[in-house]
This record gives sequence, structure tokens and C-alpha cells, in this order.
Amino acid sequence: MSYSRFRQTAINLATEALWRTPGCFGIASMLGPSYSLRCVVFHNIADTESPFTSGMNVSITPEKFEAALKFLTRYYAPVHLQDVLTDSEGRGLPPRAMLVTFDDAYASVAEWAAPLCRQYGVPAVFFVNAAFLDNQRLAPDNLVCYVANVLGMETIRAAAQAVRGAGTIELHSLSDVFTSFFPALSLSEREVFLNALRQLAGITDSRMAEEAGLYLTSKQLRDLASFDFEIGNHTYTHVHCRSLAREEFSTQVDRNKAELESISGTNVRSFSQPYGSSTDLTPELAEHLERSGHKAIFLSESVANRRGADPFHLDRISARAESDDALFFEVEVLPRLRAVRNRLLGFPPQDAHHASGGESVS
Repeated sequence: MSYSRFRQTAINLATEALWRTPGCFGIASMLGPSYSLRCVVFHNIADTESPFTSGMNVSITPEKFEAALKFLTRYYAPVHLQDVLTDSEGRGLPPRAMLVTFDDAYASVAEWAAPLCRQYGVPAVFFVNAAFLDNQRLAPDNLVCYVANVLGMETIRAAAQAVRGAGTIELHSLSDVFTSFFPALSLSEREVFLNALRQLAGITDSRMAEEAGLYLTSKQLRDLASFDFEIGNHTYTHVHCRSLAREEFSTQVDRNKAELESISGTNVRSFSQPYGSSTDLTPELAEHLERSGHKAIFLSESVANRRGADPFHLDRISARAESDDALFFEVEVLPRLRAVRNRLLGFPPQDAHHASGGESVS
């Protein structure tokens, strides 16, 4: 048995043993700092993977999603975003307060997740990219994923050569694209790469998006209010914000907010950082978000939100566990241990991503 498999087996056995121990939540609370608000994030709810999502670690089946909801409603108290904003100190929130969120613009959230959330009485926040509504175009991540799965990474590498200096980054996997290549590109360089990729793959973006039908329609977006879903900002075209110039905030942040508000008829007051990294939450962006009417900012670095956490720096857990004991470990144990590790290593809050690894893709 390899070391990695041995390590994972040991973790699984320890997780199962802890979950079966009476008072396991109390034991978990002793492992790290106070933990006021738990936040989880989901993306795509689908029975099967497609070439547009396979390999991105963003999909969960409806059955597993429902199992996660059963777990969350049994052991936690689902709350609205308004509850969090009203009591930013966390002292008035119920014990084990849980905020459920979704990222990206997948139609499966409206088709599968929203009805299940309503069935179990779970409110949610859905962070959406307006550029992909009504399947007008493919999201960059889904385009890259499709080309890699259908044509192979060689086509990805060929397109990357269109960007000056891209040859310094080796692209052997989707993870290389999303964690190393994309973050290093400016908005204009990313568009050069995507255009080259479309040409090499012979893809007409709008036609393929319409055929795939991955994303919400405007009507579905409006109807989400009846499921107790609030709409949040996720940038217009799902970008790494660390590379945005100040003048580009209007095209990615303000435009997305305005279009979502116009379509939904509701106020957009929260922002989710694409890819989840605090590295992308620059001081200039945080200032702009607050000035433009946003009241909360969410990351995805799976670190515990301490009591009195800054609403402009709330962290979430990318839930992928397939059993109650594993989900307990993801939500209660690992975020506390990461918070302790980050403190011991001397990482300030804004640099926690370097220690935690951040969200895998989306």
C-alpha cells in the first residue's frame, strides 16, 4: 500500500471512530478556536458527469446532495444571509448556525437543489455569473474542461502558446490550468487564450453553450426567490480578481451586480470570490465591493469562521463528503485544525490560502 493510501485509510478510520464517539461535537470543539458560523458551498448537482465538468470536482449527485441536506438539517441550524448580516458578531446566531451557498450559474441548482432545499427548509445564497445566463456563452472553466476531455491537454498547451510568457508554466492537467495558469493571466491575456482555444478546437461558443444547456435561464433565476434563495455576485465572467485593474472592477463586479438585480428584481448584497482564494481579495477590491453596496464577501478556503468574524472575510467549506462521518470531519474538524495550523505558521487571515490550498477549481 502506498503512503498516500495508507494515510487516507488511517484518516478514514479515525474519522469514523470520532463520529461514533458520544459527544463528538464537543470533542471537535476542543481541537481549535471558537466556531460561530459554518458555511458550505456546492456547485453542480448532476446524476452523471459531462465533458464540461468531469475532472473539475464541482459535481455532486442529487442523492448525495439530499443526504448532505439531511445531515445539515439534523445537526445544524440553517440560517439566512440576513441573519448573518444582522448579527455579524455571531452572538445571536443559533448554536451551529449553517449558511448554505452555491457558486456559478449551473441550471442544476434550480432544477435539483432548490426544490430539495425547500423540502428540507434550507434557505440559500446562489452566487451567479450573469454572462452565462440563458446559455449565451460557455464559462471559461467549462470550455477548458470540455477541450481537455475531448481533445486532450495538447490542445490546451497549444492555445497557451498564444499568450506571451505562458511557456514558463507546464500544463499537464486541468488543475495546472486553474491553479497556476489562469491566476497568472490578465483579463486580456485570458481572452487571447480562450479565443485561441476556440479556434484550435473548432468551437462556436454560443452554439455549444446552447446545445449543452448548462446554465440558468433568466426565468429560473427570477423563480429562485420562491425557493428562499438569495442571489449574490460571482463576477461577470468568473475571473481571478487578483489580476484585475481598478478600471476593470466595473466590467466584472458592477456590471454583474446590475444585471443580476435587473433580471431578478432583488438587491444583490453579497460577493463570492471565484476560485475561493483570499489572494484574489485585494484591498482595492474589498474597498470597491463595500463602496458598491456589498455587505459580505465569501471565500472557499475551508477554515473555521471565528466568533466575530469580519463579514467581508467569511470562509466556506467545499462539501464533497459521501458519508455523515466524513461530512462531520469536513465541517467540524478540518476547518479548526487548519485555523490552528495557519496561526502556528504565522499566516495572517488574508494569506491563509497558502496554507489551506483553497477551493479546487470553481
